[in-house]
Amino acid sequence: MNDTTRDLVMVMTHGADHELSSVAFTIANGGITSGLTVSIFLTSAAVDLVRKRAIGTTHVKPLDPLENLVKDFLARGGKLWACTPCVKARGYEQGDLIEGVEIAGSSKIHELIKAGAATLSF
Repeated sequence: MNDTTRDLVMVMTHGADHELSSVAFTIANGGITSGLTVSIFLTSAAVDLVRKRAIGTTHVKPLDPLENLVKDFLARGGKLWACTPCVKARGYEQGDLIEGVEIAGSSKIHELIKAGAATLSF
């Protein structure tokens, strides 16, 4: 088996009102467990997931609460980016988002994809 770490880029568009937000973070954490370097780019409604007061509102059973999934992802070295235009369109600023989220443009994921990263979208 190849010992090199492989990158996985996930693009999320679903917000707190959809179970795929929790499914995506569950899969992302599983990717880290399996040795992947995982980055998530939040766009559209998914940007709402990482607002300080919103993150605790989603729990899709039997999965862990979304807040726990996101905190675990970040604690394990996952990169979490929020789309700059999507953040601005909602009137959010960095201080509105949980710690560990970086407001960034899509060039972050393009660099990884050009280098051979696998991709998933939710």
